[in-house]
Amino acid sequence: MAKETIISYLDAYLGKKIPDYELNLDWDTRNRTFEIAFRLYAENKQQLELDDVDGVASEEEVIEFEDAVILVDPEKSKVDPEDYLAVIPYEGKKGMKKAELKAVVDYLREVMEDGQSDLLDFLADDSEEAVFELTWSDEEFRKHVKGDDVYLPYPNY
Repeated sequence: MAKETIISYLDAYLGKKIPDYELNLDWDTRNRTFEIAFRLYAENKQQLELDDVDGVASEEEVIEFEDAVILVDPEKSKVDPEDYLAVIPYEGKKGMKKAELKAVVDYLREVMEDGQSDLLDFLADDSEEAVFELTWSDEEFRKHVKGDDVYLPYPNY
């Protein structure tokens, strides 16, 4: 049996813990990152004109919101933190503690569920000042880290 690694654990646990959302797990071997991208959808029944983060207006019937969490090797990875909901370091070839990987997925599920609800509330709010954005709290994330100090290594490729 193949040794469990960061990517194999994330792939299995994401499928088990967050099966009802559209997810994409991307391992960038060159940049040594693991990106968990996800999408939230909501029906824009009133066909409100909405501006995205870049100021582009849309009146689509279905609103699609995409964001991502990325795991990085602080020694090797180059990312712009502004492009991600959260940037979480791991320890190079040593990998990441299984408890931390579990916490990433468990907390991400909470953020996504709250985000889905907030997106629907945002579409129901017809005020000009309404804003929708997801929030990742490192403090809340850390509360999910429990138990297992076993490291799952960076995968061989």
